[in-house]
Amino acid sequence: MMKKKSISASKASLVIFLCQMISALDVPLDLSQPPTITQQSPKDYIVDPRENIVIQCEAKGKPPPSFSWTRNGTHFDIDKDAQVTMKPNSGTLVINIMNGGKAEAYEGVYQCTARNERGAAISNNIVIRPSRSPLWTKEKLEPNQVREGDSLVLHCRPPVGLPPPIIFWMDNAFQRLPQSERVSQGLNGDLYFSNVQPEDTREDYICYARFNHTQTIQQKQPISVKVFSMDSLNDTIAANLSDTDIYGAKPVTERQPVLLTPTGSTSTKVELRGNVLLLECIAAGLPTPVIRWIKEGGELPVNRTFFENFKKTLKIIDVSEADSGNYKCIARNMLGSVHHVISVTVKAAPYWITAPRNLVLSPGEDGTLICRANGNPKPNISWFANGVPIAIAPEDPSRKVDGDTIIFSHVQERSSAVYQCNASNEYGYLLANAFVNVLAEPPRVLTPANKLYQVIADSPALLNCAYFGSPKPEIEWFKGVKGSILRGNEYVFHDNGTLEIPVAQKDSTGTYTCVARNELGKVQNEVRLEVKDPTMIIKQPEYKVIQRYGQVSFECIIKHDSTLLPTVIWLKDNDELPDDERFLVGKDNLTIMNVTDKDDGTYTCIVNTTLDSVSASAVLTVVAAPPTPAIIYARPNPPFDLELTGQLERSVELSWIPGDENNSPIKNFVIEYEDGLHEPGVWHYQTEVPGTQTTVQLKLSPYVNYSFRVIAVNEIGRSQPSEPSEQYLTKSANPDENPSNVQGIGSEPDNLVITWESLKGFQSNGPGLQYKVSWRQKDVDDEWTSVIVANVSKYIVSGTPTFVPYEIKVQALNDLGYAPEPSEVIGHSGEDLPMVAPGNVQVHVINSTLAKVHWDPVPLKTVRGHLQGYKVYYWKVQSLSRRSRRHVEKKILTFRGNKTFGMLPGLEPYSSYKLNVRVVNGKGEGPASPDKVFKTPEGVPSSPSFLKITNPTLDSLTLEWGSPTHPNGVLTSYILKFQPINNTHELGPLVEIRIPANESSLILKNLNYSTRYKFYFNAQTSVGSGSQITEEAVTIMDEAGILRPAVGAGKGYSEILFATSPVMHTVRPTFYKVQPLYPRIRNVTTAAAETYANISWEYEGPDHANFYVEYGVAGRKEDWKKEIVNGSRSFFVLKGLTPGTAYKVRVGAEGLSGFRSSEDVFETGPAMASRQIDIATQGWFIGLMCAVALLILILLIVCFIRRNKGGKYPVKEKEDAHADPEIQPMKEDDGTFGEYRSLESDAEDHKPLKKGSRTPSDRTVKKEDSDDSLVDYGEGVNGQFNEDGSFIGQYSGKKEKEPAEGNESSEAPSPVNAMNSFV
Repeated sequence: MMKKKSISASKASLVIFLCQMISALDVPLDLSQPPTITQQSPKDYIVDPRENIVIQCEAKGKPPPSFSWTRNGTHFDIDKDAQVTMKPNSGTLVINIMNGGKAEAYEGVYQCTARNERGAAISNNIVIRPSRSPLWTKEKLEPNQVREGDSLVLHCRPPVGLPPPIIFWMDNAFQRLPQSERVSQGLNGDLYFSNVQPEDTREDYICYARFNHTQTIQQKQPISVKVFSMDSLNDTIAANLSDTDIYGAKPVTERQPVLLTPTGSTSTKVELRGNVLLLECIAAGLPTPVIRWIKEGGELPVNRTFFENFKKTLKIIDVSEADSGNYKCIARNMLGSVHHVISVTVKAAPYWITAPRNLVLSPGEDGTLICRANGNPKPNISWFANGVPIAIAPEDPSRKVDGDTIIFSHVQERSSAVYQCNASNEYGYLLANAFVNVLAEPPRVLTPANKLYQVIADSPALLNCAYFGSPKPEIEWFKGVKGSILRGNEYVFHDNGTLEIPVAQKDSTGTYTCVARNELGKVQNEVRLEVKDPTMIIKQPEYKVIQRYGQVSFECIIKHDSTLLPTVIWLKDNDELPDDERFLVGKDNLTIMNVTDKDDGTYTCIVNTTLDSVSASAVLTVVAAPPTPAIIYARPNPPFDLELTGQLERSVELSWIPGDENNSPIKNFVIEYEDGLHEPGVWHYQTEVPGTQTTVQLKLSPYVNYSFRVIAVNEIGRSQPSEPSEQYLTKSANPDENPSNVQGIGSEPDNLVITWESLKGFQSNGPGLQYKVSWRQKDVDDEWTSVIVANVSKYIVSGTPTFVPYEIKVQALNDLGYAPEPSEVIGHSGEDLPMVAPGNVQVHVINSTLAKVHWDPVPLKTVRGHLQGYKVYYWKVQSLSRRSRRHVEKKILTFRGNKTFGMLPGLEPYSSYKLNVRVVNGKGEGPASPDKVFKTPEGVPSSPSFLKITNPTLDSLTLEWGSPTHPNGVLTSYILKFQPINNTHELGPLVEIRIPANESSLILKNLNYSTRYKFYFNAQTSVGSGSQITEEAVTIMDEAGILRPAVGAGKGYSEILFATSPVMHTVRPTFYKVQPLYPRIRNVTTAAAETYANISWEYEGPDHANFYVEYGVAGRKEDWKKEIVNGSRSFFVLKGLTPGTAYKVRVGAEGLSGFRSSEDVFETGPAMASRQIDIATQGWFIGLMCAVALLILILLIVCFIRRNKGGKYPVKEKEDAHADPEIQPMKEDDGTFGEYRSLESDAEDHKPLKKGSRTPSDRTVKKEDSDDSLVDYGEGVNGQFNEDGSFIGQYSGKKEKEPAEGNESSEAPSPVNAMNSFV
């Protein structure tokens, strides 16, 4: 039976040809047949009203059909209308409009009927409508005045035309208006501005409508747009307002997106299947929004989705029901986003699933007409016979209608008719004609006899055998006149009689006979096939760089079939060569004389034959200099024309033609091979030969399907591989080699696992690869035991003694015989656990943390495996100092090989240990030796667990400590050392105290007050001292020197900080300079005014610290505000404070994590009435100030006179009477002033209470500290400070002090302080 096959999708080049051949059988026109409509006008036919209307209707049939027409469902008598004629032998109507007819009079629905004695075919309903291009309605257009940044829509509203017009916007100069993401045209023709800019101002926005059918363009009146910028709008407003008016337009404000179209949040859209779906979203906003589209619950269809109009329009072509769903557009800018969801429903006009096809039957045969269509909604199927509904058509006993199918049984000649199938729904209809033609005809072959087919080798060949007959004939093909029938996979037989040879070879050439037979006869036809060699360009044109006015030549050498006549065409840039005598076309080349710049380009050589075409291109670059074009070096072109000759069982000769070397000589050729039998697609290195050699004798292996390729190599690199050579399958042979890496290792005590690396596919040398596995126990007079196994890589021998040596060998064999005798290897059966433990275990303790262990080796026979080494298990039993047991944690040390000793490091001193030793082989560990006990001696203890210093007094400190975590022996005592540290971080003499081991606290007395001490503390055993722990503490100052919180204007206080430090003798010691242990900030003081405050502090620590001041309202849980202090100053002025408010303040240093002073609290003065602000401008106040200044001058003179005479003014007397031992006005050694700071008096009671700040404990004052913050002690809060802390305001005060306010602070005898004392 002949094989029939439909066209494969891979043969795309044959689709058009085969589609023509496999259509339904055409009835030859010399035989009777019903009419068939061959041509008709479209269903929706829009005509130009100025031209004649032509309604097409063509049909064929035997006898030739006659034609008639209906118009709007009734007969159209063309003889009664002088304007209408029908073409001869045709049903096409011509309506004469150009000679007086009006197209509007012929609007309607037309249908053509073609009829002969065997039936009637009808056309579609053809709707005739004349095109309309109405004028624009006149309207009054007001100018559009908009503010910069606002959105704007210019409406087009074109007239309704048929078909709808194409809309575009232009200016008066007929130039299209530029569009962008900001300005664009919508689908309705309107022009949308997401935001207007000043450059949008113009008076000629014109909308045009083009009507293609009438080739007319209608123009709307120009629209004017004026954009007001904010600057110009402000100038306009300012010009119309008085100076006292408040004016000014708001600046251009950015706005989040708002959709201009569509409106709302949701909308719906219905589209028909197969159409183009267009969805649009245009948004206003500033900055201009960006549009993004997504499909909810799915992805946008790939390859059918396009974005237009700057992504404002989503376009999906060829939509189907699967494209229904919700589509969301999202408009977004930096201020926000807005979205709109469009619910899309895809409906479908009817479309064919199976259209009815013409049916040719012989009398008495059966057949069916099938009409299947789909749509949304589901279409209705109705049948007609010869244009009449089948329900009222004449009865036919052979016909039965079953829904979408008509079944014919035992047809007769009178059953011939034309049937129409109509599938319709609300979106359209389909109409198909299919005839049933009852004929009795013997076979006939319609393909001309002895037709010649010519194809190129390795391409498909299609031999046609068009036939007709009724009943339908059977087709058979033969090669040659008396050849056998063609069968097999190398041929494809199509239903229309065509024979396809998918890959025609040279031996496919010959005569082929097609035989058609049915019950009425038989006919045959012969065709001839010639297979030609392909055309090739063996020397292609090459890239050229040529100097201007030089000469260049491109080669194009071809190889072709000798029976084909090739033609060579040269193109420049895919166009014809210039008509210039400088271009000379030779047989194998193109030469260009006197090259110019315009000759630069791509030159293509095209070789055409009647069967194929090939081409090759090269680029010509024209340069001015250098005179000699640069040589282009590149990798060589691949070799070609590979040929195998001299094929032998173990060798073959390979030859090739080298490719172009590209200006770099070929150094060698690399030959690779592919084994298509065992490893198809994998290329292996075979050999390489010098670049001068183009043939090589290759050694081959048996049973390999070889293909070869060649790679050329030059200095630049390797070429692409050549095309593979033809395949060569070598004969099978015995294996040449045996498996490698043979091993014997037991996995259990009673087995031997033999493994090896299998041979590769090409190493097998033939089919049926197997292995002969042989083994015998070594040093025992046994015969070899052998077994043959399949192509595996492992064999297990069971029942072997434990760990004995075996001789092993593995030999390869195949269907043709054995490989050479293999070599032997030694393996061992499986291991078992060792039987005995090491003996005579001895331990030698070297020191408190190290011991050495010895043992005797076990006999090798008891190991029962490969000796891997020994393991020592050891663990601590208890600590001898605590006598308490704890959880046993065993430690393991492994000693490789046959070693009999090892060191045990990391032991704990003064402890009891146990250990045992075990032997180890590949299976595991043997039994343990008896436990051996040993003890470690005492060691030095660890540091005490803690050291705390508490209860500081004027001359004593209390020390508490914890015993060492690891005493490592019996504690004998504790050693305490301490020494003082002064404020410049110098160390005093070291004092040492020995404390009994049973003590845990100590009180040190007779220490200096307000002194920092550093302590060093460690424990001792009989071996020595352990590591020490250090701590610092400070004794408190004496009670006379403790400052109480001041109650005054600022209500500030300074908190004393205690740090850890050691003790000091009362005798002044010798000090040694050391680095400070840590910095500190202390004595934070404040002087507050109405809206600002001066903050000062003392700092001890590293140089170049960068300070900052943090402050906030006292009593509130709010974030601290931070101010950075410029440089390393020790003061700062806080500005912008609220009058009458309590603030908290603290000082910190940058780079010292978590380091800051204690908090201080101060209160700003109350706000002064506005009438007091300008008091300095009043005349009486100026006079008073002059008098005060004169009085001050007199007092200063008196002060200096009395001082020179050795007398004392009252302030000096008070200083002497209330001397503070901690605060001295002047250092005796260098004569510098001590530092004084004061707080302003309380604004409510105006009490002149003052508070002086302490000097540092080392009695030194930096100059900048003493001069930066001097504050008036008088009434009021109107004093002011510069940023450097200096006082610049007015000062006044009471002449008498109120003694009821407690202690007065001493003042330095500086001129300013003296002045404050007298005022």
